[in-house]
Amino acid sequence: MSKLKNKVAIVTGGGSGIGRAIAELFANEGAEVHILDLNAEVGQTVVDEIVARGGQAKVHACNVGVQEEVVAIVSAIGHVDILVNNAGIAHVGNLENCAATDFERVFNVNVKGAYNALYAVIPAMKKQGAGAILNLASIAAVVGIADRFAYSMSKGAIYAMSMSVARDYMKDNIRCNSISPARVHTPFVDGFIAKNYPGQEAEMFEKLSQSQPIGRMAKPAEIAKLALFLCSEDAAFITGNDYPIDGGFIKLNN
Repeated sequence: MSKLKNKVAIVTGGGSGIGRAIAELFANEGAEVHILDLNAEVGQTVVDEIVARGGQAKVHACNVGVQEEVVAIVSAIGHVDILVNNAGIAHVGNLENCAATDFERVFNVNVKGAYNALYAVIPAMKKQGAGAILNLASIAAVVGIADRFAYSMSKGAIYAMSMSVARDYMKDNIRCNSISPARVHTPFVDGFIAKNYPGQEAEMFEKLSQSQPIGRMAKPAEIAKLALFLCSEDAAFITGNDYPIDGGFIKLNN
């Protein structure tokens, strides 16, 4: 398995959930993976497992919302072939339940964090004349999701930034795409259910699963496989696209 042999990949938020699955799969496919995560201890656990399997990985403690931190880390890494902007946080609430502090917190991680990583890697990719960028958007970017005002805002921005970067840097042989998952079974989902529905965990998990037309949540590994395709040479002719991976949610949830 060597779709990413000799490639250097950055995965933000690679310590858990979708980011972890992407980091592990990319390493299995031969990439040297650099995880940027606010929680370096969690990220190190992923790195240790990758290295134990013979892969190459390193964790960098990083607040993606602080541009200086991101730029310094990317500069130290040097050559970067792939960037996966995965780091993100959620907020539950409509406009009236979204305080300015909530809005700014989501914006700083989900939007500014992605911008900072793009800002850091584009010069290196231009210099080497190639690069693949993948941004994690969401079905919330194009479909109204109840009580997800700030989160939807952030993922709409991710979608728009992806298209803009794809257009502006096509001449530099830099590809940029986004993917839009529906609900994915990650530790965040389990934590959300446990916090908000104590004693009803199994019932709520089933309810959330059935909200997808396919009848279940996605697995992080399934998202990672699409990420691998879009960041590999198999997708060399693909740029400026968003790919829903949603169990039929957008088209079939009538």
